[in-house]
Amino acid sequence: MHADDQVGEGVSAELAVFLRSAADGRPVRIVASVCGGCGGRVFRVLVDDVEGGAERLCAGCGRRAFVADSEEFWADADPGEACCPCGSEEFETAVAFSLSDYGSVRWVTVGLRCQRDGFVGVYVDWKIDYGPTDHLVTMV
Repeated sequence: MHADDQVGEGVSAELAVFLRSAADGRPVRIVASVCGGCGGRVFRVLVDDVEGGAERLCAGCGRRAFVADSEEFWADADPGEACCPCGSEEFETAVAFSLSDYGSVRWVTVGLRCQRDGFVGVYVDWKIDYGPTDHLVTMV
């Protein structure tokens, strides 16, 4: 872990360690996805690994939400549903925000942990090349 890393409440240790290892040594802020409707923490996730972006669908109540700035680019996206090698499509979801030396977000990395077998992976990431970026960490 980097000395400046921040791991939010509710992120499993397995997912936090995996996301941290994907950050290439940059400090990160890791935030758990929580449904704004029911408080659920299990999601089906659509990802666009060409443009970069993700939309999550709560397994509990069906509420949809975009991750970070994904909605801005979703009209041009060609998303596919995230799927674990075991075939499951329900995940704990967390986002790692890689930070610049000045604390602004430079990369968004979406990590998923399968609810059936615990498999952990990065399903999509994308670069942020604008500022300010503080609002992104509230859009998980």
